[in-house]
Amino acid sequence: MNAFHRTDNSDDPLAPSSHEAEPEESDIWDADEAAIEAAAAELEADEVEASDNEPVEDSVQLYLQEIGQVPLLTADEERELAMKISRAKAARQRLSNEEYSSGRERFQLEQDIARGDDARRKLIQANLRLVVSVAKKYIGSPMAFMDLVQEGNIGLMRAVEKFDYTKGNRFSTYATWWIRQAVTRSIAEQSRLIRLPVHLSESLVHLRRAIYQLEQELEREPTAEEIAHTMGMSLRKVKRLLQASTQPVSLEQPLNNDSEGRMSEMLADESLETPMEIAAQNMLHAELNAALNDLPERERKILQLRYGLLDGQRRTLEEVGVAFGITRERTRQIEAEALRRLRHPSVGLRLQGYLD
Repeated sequence: MNAFHRTDNSDDPLAPSSHEAEPEESDIWDADEAAIEAAAAELEADEVEASDNEPVEDSVQLYLQEIGQVPLLTADEERELAMKISRAKAARQRLSNEEYSSGRERFQLEQDIARGDDARRKLIQANLRLVVSVAKKYIGSPMAFMDLVQEGNIGLMRAVEKFDYTKGNRFSTYATWWIRQAVTRSIAEQSRLIRLPVHLSESLVHLRRAIYQLEQELEREPTAEEIAHTMGMSLRKVKRLLQASTQPVSLEQPLNNDSEGRMSEMLADESLETPMEIAAQNMLHAELNAALNDLPERERKILQLRYGLLDGQRRTLEEVGVAFGITRERTRQIEAEALRRLRHPSVGLRLQGYLD
């Protein structure tokens, strides 16, 4: 089964997907069993050692060699380990509730827990290669390979806790889903400044693979039509994916390796006034003050209070009237007279040029 296949029929790659929510237990067991088995078999058959075109660090090589030494489990061995894990869960619950009648029974419960913990460790170690096989499917994502493996290991541990051996399935069949979910969710949450839905992150990994494949074949950058044909998607859907694949750029990003400058230093702040605008504001302020100084003192002060020319706070007619000990109506009359004086051509022509 293609690791990137989506079961929905939507043509919108940004549409919500059922993959994003953690499923109920029945959802996994009711899945297409033959398809899941095929995927698990394909993953288990993958070579664990890195290929020639996938260089890895010494630490990665050492990890792959170590997990390769752990033998795979048979179906009977998986069942036996799962039974011990199940008994350990029941024993831990009984100890928590103090459901035992003697020290001997308590000791037996503690033994069951110890055997269950050992079985859990063995089941996890025997399936670490399955995690690597799943993680290799997502090479090319923004996350490092070993980070993908670590996230897959978390999914494997989750699968061990939830595995029900009474269903009669192989553990790898069940664990494959949980490992893949952990890997894809991690890619969605950690690899981008803006979080994308899990199903969309899977599609983007598939997109990057298709682009890389076409670049190798065509020896040039592929067109959106060629990508759509390779992926078996509509052109509209591919264009949406290409748009979603664009990574935002941090304003704190250095301009280059040798520079201490930041990207933010190259962007203009459109909210700031230009030097010409600042100069015009200063000239207008000076002309306005000169015009106000030609008014009688009371009229000048009333306009300054009414329009907040001194402190930026506009006052009402009532507030100005209280300050001067006059009525609201008298304040309005004085304001109107002051404005009439400012409209005189000898004053208005000096200010008219700043109105454009």
